[in-house]
Amino acid sequence: MGGKAENVPVSSLLPFPPTIPIGSLAAGPQPVLAAAGGLVLRPWESGDVAAFFGAYQDPVIQHWHPRHPASEDEVRKWFEQYRQGWAEEQGASWAVTRGGGEVLGRMALGHMDLYAGTAICAYWVLPSARGAGVAPSALIAVSAWALGAAGFHRLHLSHSTRNDASCRVAVKAGFPLEGTKRSEAVHADGRHDMHLHARIRGDA
Repeated sequence: MGGKAENVPVSSLLPFPPTIPIGSLAAGPQPVLAAAGGLVLRPWESGDVAAFFGAYQDPVIQHWHPRHPASEDEVRKWFEQYRQGWAEEQGASWAVTRGGGEVLGRMALGHMDLYAGTAICAYWVLPSARGAGVAPSALIAVSAWALGAAGFHRLHLSHSTRNDASCRVAVKAGFPLEGTKRSEAVHADGRHDMHLHARIRGDA
């Protein structure tokens, strides 16, 4: 058949309603979340640019996070993308801070699918804050909000099978290991197998 193709949203073709009502997240600001140990997770601010850029100078963060900003100007663009991602209900990124001030790390939800009710978690912690439970506390806080008030059903995360620290964070935060994705990710030193962890609504 000929004629002009109609631009029909994929969501309108699905035979079931979304797990999370479309527009419900973006209707309000990205939440500020409290975590154990006096941690506060808040949206990134302009004053965080130097701390964020400095984090990606750390060899450990560079190794496990191949994509990193080349300059502080690029960080500002990333922050704008984070704001846009929330407005479009596609993602959320938080500065993990000590009481809302000093930046200790990053926690994020990406690839948010409101129909399926799923999202991917990602995180890093600055060298000075490692070993103090910052990452698991922040991941627990984000998970409680996402699987609770936000309405997601499943959260998952992946890390290299060689990244033992990230594996411990996931397990401590209630994300059991589900399996291994062989040769899935490319790092500077070649391809890595990746562990898949997940947590669903109703898990302890």
